[in-house]
Amino acid sequence: MSLDFLQEVIRDYGYLALFIGTFLEGETILLLAGFAVQTGKFGLSLHGIILTAFVGSLAGDQVAFFIGRYFGNRFIKRSEKWQARVARVHKLLERYHEVLILTFRFFYGLRNLTPFTLGTTDISAKKFFVLNAIGAFVWAVAFGCIGYLFGDLLENMLESVLQDMHNVELIVLGVVAVVALLFWIRKMFRKK
Repeated sequence: MSLDFLQEVIRDYGYLALFIGTFLEGETILLLAGFAVQTGKFGLSLHGIILTAFVGSLAGDQVAFFIGRYFGNRFIKRSEKWQARVARVHKLLERYHEVLILTFRFFYGLRNLTPFTLGTTDISAKKFFVLNAIGAFVWAVAFGCIGYLFGDLLENMLESVLQDMHNVELIVLGVVAVVALLFWIRKMFRKK
């Protein structure tokens, strides 16, 4: 997904796009929304994006928690891959309990799995909601403000990473083309 695409989505759909993006995951879209606030683009406010990101993140994690609560164990039993991932989250939960619930959204790879997995445990829905709300608020403030304060720098860095990825794609394509050409030449010489 390109930065230009995400910027167009923010421009066209504003807070709704931010809500959906943070409901599903959302660090990148929240950073870009913070940057958009800083530049004055699209008529968004810092308070508005923080509130929207908070609600989107909280709602997404609550839904994942309840899916885990009601369907998680049946789903996990069907997949060895999921069993290993869930075991990892359970191990972290035993060691860090409340801290994990407060901070899971800050760790790549744990964001979507953890609330689902927590739903399969005996943690009360009320306790999860309170800790999840605190974590969602801190996350929304942190990433919204980072996007606002460092948006220009982040945009340049992300564009650089995307450009580097594009350059790698071109190199790989070039290597594939050269290898294909060599095989074709070899085939031509064998025929003669």
